[in-house]
Amino acid sequence: MATRLSYLLQDIDPIEVIGDRDREITDLQSDSRKAVKDGLFVAVRGVTTDGHKYISMVASTHVGAIVCEDLPASLDPGITYVRVRDSAEALGRLASAWFGHPSSRLKLVGITGTNGKTTTATLLYEMARLQGFRAGLLSTVCNYVDGRAIPTTHTTPDPITLNALLAEMAETGCDYAFMEVSSHAAQQHRISGLRFAGAVFSNLTRDHLDYHGTVENYMNAKKMFFDMLPKDAFALVNADDKAGAYMVQNTRAKVYTYSLRGDADFKGKILETRLDGTLMMLNGREVEVRFTGRFNAYNLTAVYGAAILTGFDPEEVLVNMSRLVPVAGRFQTLQGNGVTAIVDYAHTPDALVNVLDTIRDIVGSRGEVTTVVGAGGNRDHGKRPMMAREAACRSDLLILTSDNPRDEKPEDIIAQMKEGLSADELRRTICITDRREAIRTALRMAKPGSVVLVAGKGHETYQEVAGVRHHFDDLEEIADEFKNLGKD
Repeated sequence: MATRLSYLLQDIDPIEVIGDRDREITDLQSDSRKAVKDGLFVAVRGVTTDGHKYISMVASTHVGAIVCEDLPASLDPGITYVRVRDSAEALGRLASAWFGHPSSRLKLVGITGTNGKTTTATLLYEMARLQGFRAGLLSTVCNYVDGRAIPTTHTTPDPITLNALLAEMAETGCDYAFMEVSSHAAQQHRISGLRFAGAVFSNLTRDHLDYHGTVENYMNAKKMFFDMLPKDAFALVNADDKAGAYMVQNTRAKVYTYSLRGDADFKGKILETRLDGTLMMLNGREVEVRFTGRFNAYNLTAVYGAAILTGFDPEEVLVNMSRLVPVAGRFQTLQGNGVTAIVDYAHTPDALVNVLDTIRDIVGSRGEVTTVVGAGGNRDHGKRPMMAREAACRSDLLILTSDNPRDEKPEDIIAQMKEGLSADELRRTICITDRREAIRTALRMAKPGSVVLVAGKGHETYQEVAGVRHHFDDLEEIADEFKNLGKD
């Protein structure tokens, strides 16, 4: 496939172009190692490296054009140089043009927020398919082109991968696409050049401060997504979250709200809750759903509202709400020996509060609650003692263990988590570095009628230690231990 450079440059408003604008471009890359003859290379300033450092190396491959913020000292006469204000933002627009503006050929809806992105995006994708439409999904757990699964590596892919997937969806005949939009993706302009039909905001609590620095920066990164929406899009925000109104202060989109507590365009209410489901009311209509917890009631109310705003028939949406099933690693339950084990991706203080409060509301004083949790390495250190504290005050027994330690020592992470615990909480806490042994210990100590929450990793099927990923699946570990206990 070859495209004229002048066509690709239509959407980026370069500061200057040195060389032939009308040359044929055969490839687009932001990875210098993949640059090819007559291709277009975009030098992006990333988190760990700066593409500008590799311009001279790329020039030696005889690329056709280079997009950059700073021109090199020496210009190759055979290459067209395009200087821009922000090469990351330009890359998104170039990728969209390269793949034929795929987001304009789909009805694309993005979901952002600290918690609930994966569940909301996935359930909207499932809803579209239940309505009889072809749809695509871009999520933390897995990407889907209609019904075909494609493994994922990031919550929101890089612009080239993202547009390639959207183009594949459009070419496959998908009518809709639903995607998680992370704060990193908004900040790094990975969604630049995309046309969204709608956006959903779930909530905002402390997360990713290792990258954003402050909660305010984190919040503003998410707000950038709503600032870029076109005026014919919808913006659906959680009216019960104080950041909801802030998200849409400057949006051109039409604003709608959802709530469990007050007046809103889409009103949800919990009527009855159990470990395996909830009876809800949505805009005055009762519906039985296979999800548990107030946090899931928020997710489902968002799904209900977004599905209707996307154009699905309201009556069919209501019927299909009861057919939706929980997303992998999100409050997934397993039972054995009279014990209920729950696997959840909760990896922030607020997410742990949501899950444990839900368990406590259902179990009450009838059963004990054990929580097995760790914290990820090379991430926000400040949330570690907070996570331990929130888990300890809602559990009868807390087991601190390893999550994905990455390049840190798991013992150091656990020690930092313990700093958030009182003397009484420490007496109800066990530290077991080996996650497999921690899960086994929790299940063996649990009495019939009690609940064991294994939090933090959810859908993940690996554990990253010293930069190496090893197979590890919380669900598998629990199922195996229940089998072993059944033999005893």
